[in-house]
Amino acid sequence: MRTRHINRKVVLKKMAGKPIEVYSFFSGAGFLDLGFEEAGFDIVFVNEFNKQFLDVYQYARRNNEKLPQYGYSNEDIRNFLSDENWYSRFPRYNDRTNKLIGFIGGPPCPDFSVAGKNEGETGVNGQLTAVYVDLIVCREPDFFVFENVKGLYRTQKHREFYEKLKGRLEKSGYVLFDAVENAIEYGAPQYRERLFLIGFRKKVFGNQIDYKIGSNHKYNLNDINRCSWPSTVPFVENGELNKPANIIEELTVQYWFEKNDVLNHPNEKDVFKIKNRRKYYNIEEGAVKGKSFKRLHRWRYSPTAAYGNNEVHLHPYLPRRISVAEALAIQSLPKWFELPAELPISKKFKTVGNGVPYLLAYGIAQELHGWLESKN
Repeated sequence: MRTRHINRKVVLKKMAGKPIEVYSFFSGAGFLDLGFEEAGFDIVFVNEFNKQFLDVYQYARRNNEKLPQYGYSNEDIRNFLSDENWYSRFPRYNDRTNKLIGFIGGPPCPDFSVAGKNEGETGVNGQLTAVYVDLIVCREPDFFVFENVKGLYRTQKHREFYEKLKGRLEKSGYVLFDAVENAIEYGAPQYRERLFLIGFRKKVFGNQIDYKIGSNHKYNLNDINRCSWPSTVPFVENGELNKPANIIEELTVQYWFEKNDVLNHPNEKDVFKIKNRRKYYNIEEGAVKGKSFKRLHRWRYSPTAAYGNNEVHLHPYLPRRISVAEALAIQSLPKWFELPAELPISKKFKTVGNGVPYLLAYGIAQELHGWLESKN
């Protein structure tokens, strides 16, 4: 594994107006990428090993006029550690006189999740985290974004591994910034924390870098917690419930169901069937503390992602699980985003649940793009 010399003759003050190209790895269905696209980044390459996820990525963007310059790939990321493979695909990668290059990626996270396998760095998915760092060290992008579950940062079992990864990156010439960010502070209707590690190459940006993750919050968590959020009420099929005072309506499930017009969304009928609807009637609206079945409250945010592991999210006032359309809304995706009809319903929910909440991705990307533009 050999690193080629990168042409870095141009200093920052001469970079005015340069495009910012982004290579995406572990792209999933592209929720993170969509946030970066909308923030002004040019996604030039997309790599997702899972073919079904990649198909969803392409399907959702089928009407886009601009496609990634270097296309889509479902190769094993390890292949890109080979110089032959890398430079045959990206022959002008090292010519950066007129552009900045960044990597973004969220390696599969079950091995660092308390709710997942929790096998750590030795797990199949955990090993891919190290490979992503290998790729960054090998290809030396000007900046990178690494996204993962908070367990990698906050769990003692995994923190040592995380610090080793950071040590490698720092030794390779990166100034690092990390933070655990909550999607709800960016406007997504769910309380979901994700780890972001962002690195800037010293040879490009210098040693003294004034950057802060989290300067682009739309809402303050303390203000959110001070709201008079409702607790639970008995479930009533199609029952009405007035919006309480002193809440932030834009963070509620109901607001996003209406915003995305979920009842008329192409994935509206994608719902797991319930054989005995009556057994769910005794689960109150807003009862979200159970390990499995959680009935969302229309006038609250969702407690987690749209779906995941053994969690079953029930509709606030209908005797069924939430639909794929409703799960997409909880992930704060725009209402035009849809999944292909032929994808099995279990895969649809896995696709949605694995993604980064769109508004969280957009907020992180907007903050980063603004900073890069100020230095560009």
